[in-house]
Amino acid sequence: MKNPDAIVIGAGIVGACAALSLTNAGFKVLIIDRGTVASGTTGAGEGNILVSDKDPGPELTLALRSRDLWFEMQEDVGDSFELEAKGGVVVARSDNSQLMALARSQSEHGVVTEKLDSKRLHELEPYLHPELSSGVFYPQDAQCQPMLAAARIIQSVIARGGELVMRSKVLGFTIADDSIKSVKTSTGEYSAPIVINAAGTWAGEIASLAGSHLPVAPRRGFILVTEPAPQYIFHKVYDSDYVVNVASSDADLQTSTVVEGTRSGTILIGASRERVGFDSTMNYEIVRKLAAQATSLFPILRDVQLLRVYRGFRPYAPDHLPLIGEDYKVKGLWHSAGHEGAGIGLAPGSAALITDTILGRPSFMDPAVFSPKRFAEVLL
Repeated sequence: MKNPDAIVIGAGIVGACAALSLTNAGFKVLIIDRGTVASGTTGAGEGNILVSDKDPGPELTLALRSRDLWFEMQEDVGDSFELEAKGGVVVARSDNSQLMALARSQSEHGVVTEKLDSKRLHELEPYLHPELSSGVFYPQDAQCQPMLAAARIIQSVIARGGELVMRSKVLGFTIADDSIKSVKTSTGEYSAPIVINAAGTWAGEIASLAGSHLPVAPRRGFILVTEPAPQYIFHKVYDSDYVVNVASSDADLQTSTVVEGTRSGTILIGASRERVGFDSTMNYEIVRKLAAQATSLFPILRDVQLLRVYRGFRPYAPDHLPLIGEDYKVKGLWHSAGHEGAGIGLAPGSAALITDTILGRPSFMDPAVFSPKRFAEVLL
């Protein structure tokens, strides 16, 4: 493409949503990816679009708007990409006081919650362990097929005049007067006054090539996939300690039970988190632990065969907030990264914030809290 208005680096769901938002605002967009569509974190994700795992604050505000934007985007591109408002059930194994307190707080900030006694819990999930007796239902929680979503969204961008260049590694940038001028890649040099860094776990590397700093690191996770089975799971179901693990900064292994079904009949089991760099080594102890945790929630899964295990890397930011906004040092370089395991859910809202800020128009929330400039002092 000659003279695009904007370049998006990354063809995962965050980059796809950014490209669509800019396209719909009238920009001619070029998408560049070092691999193929959804070949990074997006392709290893479960497709979660959650509000249930967010404490009240800016990330919850972003999640609520993003959740609605997902369904608006479905209408826009004309494809379901298995988008479903299936709802989430969070289970308290013993003491439910923290879970109930969180639900009360969330409900004061726009989250729909339903506190569950034992009868109602087992009406929603009849195959749960019979001794589990309390939880919270979050009807706004949703799920999509993330690879299909990224592909369909990018197809829409291309149909509206955009372009995708795959297997094109970013090698550097041309910067003049502290402003971005072009992106140098293994397939050529592309010029544009606006560049969106949506490179996921490689976003920090992209920033460093521009002489800037973005503290994004990989956080490895494993997901188990079963053979197709009867519908044993009716919602996304997870332990209340999942929220604690999401918010943790501990580099060591953490696991919490997350179980959900898919339209194809397979059952997805997670979730593990650990910071081990880009080490993709299979860890069978983690697999066994995740399987044991899942069967403790749903004993019937003991009779379901495991089909495969896959792993991926979440783009982790030190303060657990995504980095959304213009670079602190290079004008015209924008970042949408560091969403960790929430990138699929938060992608449309992140795209809206960047588009609104570029155009200088009011957005649905103040984007300043997500600005990459909050880490500028690291290098100053």
